[in-house]
Amino acid sequence: MIHSLFIINPSGDVFLEKHWRSVIPRSVCDYYLEAQRASPNDVPPVLAAPHHYLISIQRGGVALVAVSKQEVAPLFVIEFLHRVVDTFQDYFSDCTETIIKENYVVVYELLDEMLDNGFPLATESNILKELIKPPNILRTIANTVTGKSNVSSILPSGQLSNVPWRRSGVKYANNEAYFDVVEEVDAIIDKSGATVSAEIQGYVDCCIKLSGMPDLTLTFVNPRLFDDVSFHPCVRFKRWESERILSFIPPDGNFRLMSYHVGSQSVVAIPIYVRHNLVLKSNGDQGRLDLTVGPKQTMGRTLENVSLEICMPKCVLNCSLTANQGKYSYDPVSKILIWEIGRVELPKLPNIRGSVSVASGADTSGANPSINVHLTIPALAVSGLRVSRLDMYGAKYKPFKGVKYVTKAGKFHIRM
Repeated sequence: MIHSLFIINPSGDVFLEKHWRSVIPRSVCDYYLEAQRASPNDVPPVLAAPHHYLISIQRGGVALVAVSKQEVAPLFVIEFLHRVVDTFQDYFSDCTETIIKENYVVVYELLDEMLDNGFPLATESNILKELIKPPNILRTIANTVTGKSNVSSILPSGQLSNVPWRRSGVKYANNEAYFDVVEEVDAIIDKSGATVSAEIQGYVDCCIKLSGMPDLTLTFVNPRLFDDVSFHPCVRFKRWESERILSFIPPDGNFRLMSYHVGSQSVVAIPIYVRHNLVLKSNGDQGRLDLTVGPKQTMGRTLENVSLEICMPKCVLNCSLTANQGKYSYDPVSKILIWEIGRVELPKLPNIRGSVSVASGADTSGANPSINVHLTIPALAVSGLRVSRLDMYGAKYKPFKGVKYVTKAGKFHIRM
């Protein structure tokens, strides 16, 4: 159970606090702030104080810190905090300090409905929207004049049904169902170009605008390639276990239907290669850098939005490079070289080369930088996952259906 929630801005100020079971002083956040000062980019998600447990996430430039007096399942609280941020983004389009301050009243109303005495109650977007109307200019003016609040006096129809994620009486003039299959490749490639580790984190995002209470089944061509899956509560898990078919009554609007993990390295196609050569000389002479990027195992698709981020050794003072495509920037303070390439078109391969200034007398023996790769491949799921068909029952109309595939680079590192 959660006793209190604190929302902290980047400068370390608590700008919103909410208490459910008992009032916990905001000084308890000092434990979180100390951990943040020690490692700003890697704060432990669970911190044990003498009398409390602090469980936190960081999103949108703000930190949400939940405080509990008893031991609690950490993933349960972390998932709830992510759901809170998702709800704020759904209501206000973003979750930043400014937007939360502009909508204090609605934020407190939402937190009151989402947690009851420290336990999650209503976390589904459509139920919350029936309870608390999303803010708009006209409603805000009307509420200010009449003194009314956004909170509905009628219990949502879905709250007591066995399908709490979908409201009843949904009607659309155009019935549509869109599915986005997004895969992120996490990989480590060694100096010689061999794959040290590779895996895929994927998810299926949906935008469903269907009238009535449709019952959908989604079939994959090759569902056996999943090593691990996580579903939205609407999915009938028994049917998935027995037939490997996704059967569900969908929520209305945008939601994540499933997340999955493909861990067998033989299935993961590495979509890019980087030929690299970095020579650093410690006697004060100019070093040399030469990088060439090319597509690899992309099934004929084009690499887009390609950029390389190289953490150069501390001994590198500056870079004077020439790129035949895109533009580069080097920050002499953080020692990060960024090369924004864009689209990679064959037969011309993007190349960047030039001289590297090294501090005189610096030790370059242990200088082994790594390259972080960012890329997008439209119309391709790199694991080979394909949607076979989408069937609909319980409705007489024919919806418009669409599936889009995208592959991105997740944590993609190449050692130099």
